Amino acid sequence: MNRNTVIALWMLLAAVTAGAQEFRSTATAGFVFLEIPMTARSAALGEATVALADAGSSGLFMNPAAIGFMTASHSVSFSTARWFAEIDHFGGSYALTTEAGNFGITTAILDYGTMPLTVRTGGERTFASIGTFTAQAAAVGLTYSRALTDRFSFGVGLKYVRETIHEYSASNILFDGGIIYHTGFRSLRLGASMMNFGTNAQYINDPFKMPTLLRLGVAAELLGGFDEDLRVTGLAEALHPSDAPERVNAGVEVGLYRMVTLRAGYKFFSDEESFTAGVGLDAARVMPLALDVAVSRYGRLGDIVRLTITGAL
Repeated sequence: MNRNTVIALWMLLAAVTAGAQEFRSTATAGFVFLEIPMTARSAALGEATVALADAGSSGLFMNPAAIGFMTASHSVSFSTARWFAEIDHFGGSYALTTEAGNFGITTAILDYGTMPLTVRTGGERTFASIGTFTAQAAAVGLTYSRALTDRFSFGVGLKYVRETIHEYSASNILFDGGIIYHTGFRSLRLGASMMNFGTNAQYINDPFKMPTLLRLGVAAELLGGFDEDLRVTGLAEALHPSDAPERVNAGVEVGLYRMVTLRAGYKFFSDEESFTAGVGLDAARVMPLALDVAVSRYGRLGDIVRLTITGAL
């Protein structure tokens, strides 16, 4: 990959970020469930994972180019977490390696559960229960990724998004795109992605924009490598959401004997989010499975525990 090409790509993404609207954009987008971290590894690293090239299919939630360097024929992941207010969050991914490139499928579901359905009776502050209603949000995506050289991969994807509340619903088709570049300087990797890009959608009579997210990140092994008994990887990432101020995430991952991985991260410039931590157990020497657990602190809102199971063949 030509160095000038890479510099041009980064300058373009930086220009888009610098051109952010001047007014405060907080809480101006819909489908915000797409901004919830999906996998335990990503959550434990403070979501600073756009430049990870070894995440397999689970990396699709952060960067469509994540499966470009995938060496396994098949990769799969399943994630679950209990979100705030007893809301259930589920997700899964699958990636397939072919001679024409690598293909991936993702799904994410947020189940708000069952709630009382009420109607106003008599006075303005009097309500009567007439049953229950449910609310859900879901996204299904298809991704294509390819490594053009041994240093550069790209990925593009489309996903269908839908939210329903009782008898009302809203849906849209969104675009994802990303790159990962191995610079050749030691193990330094650069990653960039644009997620959830699309036209405005409408809920009943109210239009709303998409939760588009630009990510620029780096990752490198500070000590050792993936084939060594001790590995320390550092990660950092800058984010430009369409519905919130810019933020910075950072994380560190320590691999021990290719069996246990310790992770920690921190989210800067966030109102409630801060420290994250997690652990991963890799049973590859016995079976092609790994288990990741993460805990994310949300200040006054409490902690969220996330579980992910991954496999590769």
